[in-house]
Amino acid sequence: MIELDGSQKSGSGTIVRDAVSLAALTGRELHLKNIRAKREKPGLRPQHLKGVEACRQLCRGELSGAEAGSKEIWFKPGPSIQGGRFNFDIGTAGSATMLASILLPLALFAEKPSSYNLTGGLFQDYAPSAYHLKYVLLPLLQAMGAEVELEIIRPGYVPRGGGVLALKARPLKDKLKPVIHQEQGNIIEVKGIALSSLLQKRKVSERMAEECRKKLQAKGYRAHLEQVYDHKESPAFKEASLQAGAALAIWARTDQGGAIGSDMAGAPRRAAEYIGRNVARYLIEDLKTGASVDRHLADQLIPFCALAGGTSEYIIPLLSEHVEARLWLVEEILSAKSEVKNNCLAIEGSGYLRGGEKWA
Repeated sequence: MIELDGSQKSGSGTIVRDAVSLAALTGRELHLKNIRAKREKPGLRPQHLKGVEACRQLCRGELSGAEAGSKEIWFKPGPSIQGGRFNFDIGTAGSATMLASILLPLALFAEKPSSYNLTGGLFQDYAPSAYHLKYVLLPLLQAMGAEVELEIIRPGYVPRGGGVLALKARPLKDKLKPVIHQEQGNIIEVKGIALSSLLQKRKVSERMAEECRKKLQAKGYRAHLEQVYDHKESPAFKEASLQAGAALAIWARTDQGGAIGSDMAGAPRRAAEYIGRNVARYLIEDLKTGASVDRHLADQLIPFCALAGGTSEYIIPLLSEHVEARLWLVEEILSAKSEVKNNCLAIEGSGYLRGGEKWA
């Protein structure tokens, strides 16, 4: 059994998500205590609860102690990961993208193709945005050999949620390839999307994009930012948002294959110009470090690199608590060793295959 103390390292929901997902893949029983001990509201939140329940369902496992607010769970995985079509509704504005991060590793090693409809929040603080997932993380996973795609069906914001993501993935035909981006290289493009729902009269998308573009241009970066207005009379997606909301996401690509993204969601009394300035600032800060990935991608890639065959190497902007937590977890569960030297992160992949086999 894997015995983990959720108060270690970041003490966050990252530990819950990775621990349950990787335990399901390896088939090892998991006992996790002190869940989210370092957070203001410790224990399982609705998005974490839905995530562990989804893992149990996909691997036909057993789960006990899991309810909203739980600080301790026991998880016994089933024999394999089933594919097929699934609908998972968090029921709140809890992050659907975080739910996707639990399911993605399972989908890559499932018995057949998987299709998930995920309902919850898509754009909010303290969670990856749907745009970052679609345009920054997924392209790198595709370069590793993953066949994954994401569609935003309906935007969703705090407090109502109701956003819908359609996530599709095929089982891997081969081992995941390692990520090797040992230098930043030259910036070949900067793109982005300024989205607002039910706010077209206030020109929120235009104001976010303009302020962001000005900030980037002052530092020598030319950006193409798409302005998207979503409203009931003319929805930009298959379905219009249930409430007003906004989000800005930008990303830079390099000639070495790197991806550096930045994003921020709208919030009450958070001006469009404030969002534009800060999204640009975060991107500029990460680019100035010489990193080949952004501060969020730095930790998001770790579970996939730990499953890959071969050693991954990429430059991170900083050693965050989430990076430290995920490196600790993949060593505990997958025996994946890692090293950080001068902000170059190296992860020895376990070469995981469906059924728990490893490459020689």
